[in-house]
Formats: sequence, C-alpha cells, structure tokens
Amino acid sequence: MKLRLLILTVFTVGLSMQMSAQLNKYKYIIVPKHFDVFKIPNRHQTSTIIKHLFTKNGFNAVYDDDLPEDLADNRCMGLLVDLEDNSSLFATKTAIVLRDCQLNEVFRSIEGRSKIKEYKRAYREALNESFISFQGMNYVYTPQKEDTKKKTAQQPVTVSFKDDVKQLEEKPKEKVIVQEATPENQTYKSVEPKESSYVKVQSTEEPLKEGLLYAQPIENGYQLVDSTPKVVMKLMKTSVDDIFLVNHDGKSGMLTKQDGKWILEYADGGGKKAKELKIKF
Repeated sequence: MKLRLLILTVFTVGLSMQMSAQLNKYKYIIVPKHFDVFKIPNRHQTSTIIKHLFTKNGFNAVYDDDLPEDLADNRCMGLLVDLEDNSSLFATKTAIVLRDCQLNEVFRSIEGRSKIKEYKRAYREALNESFISFQGMNYVYTPQKEDTKKKTAQQPVTVSFKDDVKQLEEKPKEKVIVQEATPENQTYKSVEPKESSYVKVQSTEEPLKEGLLYAQPIENGYQLVDSTPKVVMKLMKTSVDDIFLVNHDGKSGMLTKQDGKWILEYADGGGKKAKELKIKF
C-alpha cells in the first residue's frame, strides 16, 4: 500500500502542478452535503472529509447550502465537487471531479482505493488517496482581468430597403439571386436532388501487426490488446490529453506521448524504467 501511494504521488504531483493554473481562476470549491451516489446526506462523512481535504490543500471550500454573497451572485466563481463512487464488492473506489457552472468537467483526480471492510474508514482512506492529485498544486486564487474584447450589448441597427439597393448598386459584380412569390409572378428555385458522383470505397480491415497494440474503449479509459488478442494493460484517462495512468504487470505507471511516440514509464525494482509502445487508437 505504501509503495502504491509513493508511485501515485510521484506521477501525479508533476501533473497537478501543470493543472494548478487552470484552477487558480476559481475562488471557491463547492462541496454538496448530499452527493447523488448516496441516499442520505453526508453518507460515511464523505462531505465532511472532502471539505476538510480541500481546505487542507489550500482551497476555499464551502458547503452548497452556505454560499458566500459573491458566490451566490455568481456561481461561475466556484467549482462544484462531484463524487464518483466506483466501489465493488471487495474494494472502495472513489474519484473527485470538479465541474464549472455549466457542469463541464474541469479536473478529475486519480481513483483512490481501499480494501478496508468498515465503510467510514474505507471512504476516508480512498478519498485521501484521490487527493494526491491536489498535492503540490500551490493553488492561489487569481482574479481574471476584465476582457475588453468581450461582446457588449449590441445596439439595434436599422437597415432600410434603400440602403440595401445602394449597397447592391455599389457592388455590381456580385451575383444577386432574386426570388418572387406574388399572385402575379411565381418564381421557384429547383431543389431537385442531383445524382451524386461520390463513389463509396469498400474499406478493408487492417491486418494485425506484430508488436502493435490496439486500444479498445472501456469505462474511464482504454484496454490495450495484442494480436492474440490478449489484454496487455489498461489505461485510465486523466484530465490532460495524451496522459494516462497505467496498470502494467501489477505495477502502476504513466503513459505519455512524447515527440509523437507513446512512452510507458513505471517503477521496477526500486528504479524507474521507460519503454516505447506502438499503439493504434
């Protein structure tokens, strides 16, 4: 357990530092007292634990039923916490998702896990592991400067028929299509479909190549299979494109795209190893 936490910390702190600037523009973290995944408020003290952990990591966390005046007037100043519970019969699994005022996903933590049987302790351990994603962010709220290029309320513009005629006279080279629909004169534009010249090319399935891994979508990521086909490893999505958390031969690692190549980095025998993978998504 300690080794897994160490590996997760090493691979997520650097990623968290990259994402900190994205969160600095939000002043508040809004913690629901009743998460949708539970039937009762503050189940297993999840709301209390999450608010405490955000505060511990330097964020201004508030409950959703006790908003400051400026946040109540403008909900876009804060990010709403969404708790994802992917627990199974044998393990408690949690992830923290932050959403903006339009409910768009802004940040997603790693999945925290616990095999403790007692629910309250299990959720506390899993949430503490999920919050590794927020360590090292050095979050500091930075108010956004007023964007002078934002759209302002447009003044009504009055355009007369004479103005249109004048503009057409000034541009005689432009083709103007005139359509009439009066009792005396009816002009219709033909909308009869024309035969397409498009020729459909029959696609042929690409043969499996030796050493090439094929990415198959699964929940929250992909699984990589070889030509057998055999599942070689699973990739878990992060909040940054082209960066995945990996479970490789029982070892945790990270897959990143560097100079157009997919590089797998993982800890093995107390050292760090890296190798290139050929992947077709």
